[in-house]
Amino acid sequence: MRRTIAIIGRPNVGKSTLFNRLVGRRVALVDNRPGVTRDRREGEGRLGDLEFTVIDTAGLEDSARESLAGRMRAQTETAIAQADAIFFMIDARADPVPADRAFAELVRKSGKPTVLIANKMEGMAGEAGRLEAYTLGLGEPIPISAEHNEGMADLYDALRAVLPEHNAQHESVAEKDKPHAIRVAIVGRPNAGKSTLINRLIGEERLLTAPEAGTTRDAIAVSLEWHGRKFRVHDTAGLRRRSRVEAKLEKLSVADAINAVRFAEVVVVLLDVESAFEEQDQRIANLVEQEGRAIVIAVNKWDLTKNTLGAIGKLRAQADEKLMQVKGVPLVAVSALTGEGLDRLMQAILDAYAVWNKRISTSVLNRWFEHAVSAHPPPVVLGRTLKLNYITQAKARPPTFLLFCRHANALPDAYKRYLVNSLRENFDFPGTPIRLMLREKDNPFKGRAPRKH
Repeated sequence: MRRTIAIIGRPNVGKSTLFNRLVGRRVALVDNRPGVTRDRREGEGRLGDLEFTVIDTAGLEDSARESLAGRMRAQTETAIAQADAIFFMIDARADPVPADRAFAELVRKSGKPTVLIANKMEGMAGEAGRLEAYTLGLGEPIPISAEHNEGMADLYDALRAVLPEHNAQHESVAEKDKPHAIRVAIVGRPNAGKSTLINRLIGEERLLTAPEAGTTRDAIAVSLEWHGRKFRVHDTAGLRRRSRVEAKLEKLSVADAINAVRFAEVVVVLLDVESAFEEQDQRIANLVEQEGRAIVIAVNKWDLTKNTLGAIGKLRAQADEKLMQVKGVPLVAVSALTGEGLDRLMQAILDAYAVWNKRISTSVLNRWFEHAVSAHPPPVVLGRTLKLNYITQAKARPPTFLLFCRHANALPDAYKRYLVNSLRENFDFPGTPIRLMLREKDNPFKGRAPRKH
């Protein structure tokens, strides 16, 4: 049975933009002015492999029922009643207002499974507002940018969590309790051997291969099982430098490959051993890191090397030098042609997935934090001592930490890198992207009248 999802929230938080993104075309009118959407609109939405009916609604406003705004609100309440789940949307760049809290209460009373979405998170600019959204009592806010197609993989995971039976009505209870198939994307430059690698993993010539570069155009997904664990592996088109991507078909193929990265949980960056770590390889790894996916480096065509002593160690050193932002990234030598190293590759994928999902308790974090700051105090900037208060982990996938401090804007990037590297080493986060967000701690004396002597 197809499920129905209603997108609700105050005016101008981006509901229609998300609606258009989910239905795959510009159906709903979008404008910066609030109140453009008045009637509820339905469309056939898709997010990854999930298909559903999605309802765009008017912005919720607290108004008399007989007024136009009141009638628009009644339309939204009808959509909530029809929905199997709700996307409650806020603007991450603005703190929640009383209307948000009132409508959050309306959603809670409905009893419908709800995903809280913090929109307009381009470049994580709204991190402070997203964290304030926890006060709405609707769970963890999912950061996205509907306009820039960022965060859709996290939204996919959240939807699956609130509707675990979606697209799986015929599964037994035992099947539902099993871990889901890990989503893996294989990316790399043209002719690195991506399709050959997947064919070797599944044991059949499922994907077309040829000596010519550019054989793969669409991002093709295949299922496989390794040691009892299921995977959904996406083959992708080779990613060339943007300046060399000219034909319309190739542009679409590249866009499809990038979309596969965004929906993956683990991304395998496949390198050619004879030209490993070229500039384009580094660009591809940077893309994966920016998208916050777990990453594994696989060096293919190992059968062509002489396996000289220390060869893998040299590649390991190159990886640490050229991919500083994911220091310690798992690196595996493989041969898609002979099957060498494939077990090591699958284990590396599982290990990277586990690290990407890791959470550290606040008490343990702050014991480390106290030692890290004591061993290397923050610098004095413009005569001010930068006060660092405490740290907590806001989320996993990728591991994201929130540092509360004074004068957050003055903390140098070099010191933030020191903290990230210390986190990576002390809590065993090899290779996974780590996000460190700074939040200004409230000044308890702000607004108080000066004491009279």
